[in-house]
Amino acid sequence: MSGRLFAIVGPSGAGKDTLIAGLIAARPEIHRARRTITRPPAESEAFESLSAAEFAALRGRGGFALSWLAHGLGYGIRTAELAPLRQGRDVIFNGSRAALPDCLAAYPELQVIEITVSPEVLQARLAGRGREGADEIAARLQRAGMPLPPGLGAQRIRNDGPPEAGIAALIAALQPPSSCAARR
Repeated sequence: MSGRLFAIVGPSGAGKDTLIAGLIAARPEIHRARRTITRPPAESEAFESLSAAEFAALRGRGGFALSWLAHGLGYGIRTAELAPLRQGRDVIFNGSRAALPDCLAAYPELQVIEITVSPEVLQARLAGRGREGADEIAARLQRAGMPLPPGLGAQRIRNDGPPEAGIAALIAALQPPSSCAARR
């Protein structure tokens, strides 16, 4: 038996990490794939921090099951992070909308959940993080409406409200189809 693989995508500041953390707290049997990023460590997410050179070398050696470049940074999911799939466990990771075609080519059964947020809420969240200046925030707001590749059948969660509501929506989105619905 193999587990299901989920990519959580959406604009930076949409609350993906908050929703994933809440999901894992409620459903610890789901494995959150730890990302490797060419960025200094941050409190918002536990990830492996590598230099750009270390990342490129690891990528060149085939050390990642999935990897992509976004916003001037390298992102990767090490092969070992997807091992729980073979044990029948579901695996979830914070992905990139732009990288979805490559992720789907590598894992055709990948299920995509898009987290959306209103421009007003997104702007407030980005400003509140204090990581980007006004120009960077404006650029992120411009990219926020980037559409997903066509034909994905992605589920969409609007995350404008309290974290508990978004977490509940994410938990519901991961529910397997009922056996009655599957027979139709």
